[in-house]
Amino acid sequence: MIRGVRVLRHLVAIGLLPGMVAGVIPAAIVWGDEVARLPQSLLGTVVILLGLALIAQTVALFARVGRGTLAPWDPTERLVVRGPYRRVRNPMISGVLTVLLGETLRFGADYDAYRTAVPRWVPRLRPWRPDEPA
Repeated sequence: MIRGVRVLRHLVAIGLLPGMVAGVIPAAIVWGDEVARLPQSLLGTVVILLGLALIAQTVALFARVGRGTLAPWDPTERLVVRGPYRRVRNPMISGVLTVLLGETLRFGADYDAYRTAVPRWVPRLRPWRPDEPA
């Protein structure tokens, strides 16, 4: 297969899957908010970069070793058991969770208030508003 087509396959898979969940949507939230949280954002940024590095490593292994992508419509041809896959079966998910953890570190007290007021899985009957107490 032509190298450019292989790269395009990976970019589409990354953009449509973890790129939206861990990148585009949270970035839109951050850019719409104040940028006055620089110190706490630095730690969050470092954690996000670590998660992105893990995701990039696993995608590269899928391409080189597995000869496929992370997308279910373009799966790998071979089992990948190198790098982080020797320690955990789902390092891509670990990378996405690390990115999400870094994003929560950037929000600090605002996220703590939100987390206290809004349930993780079962929806509230009334929507929470940031100006109301938990």
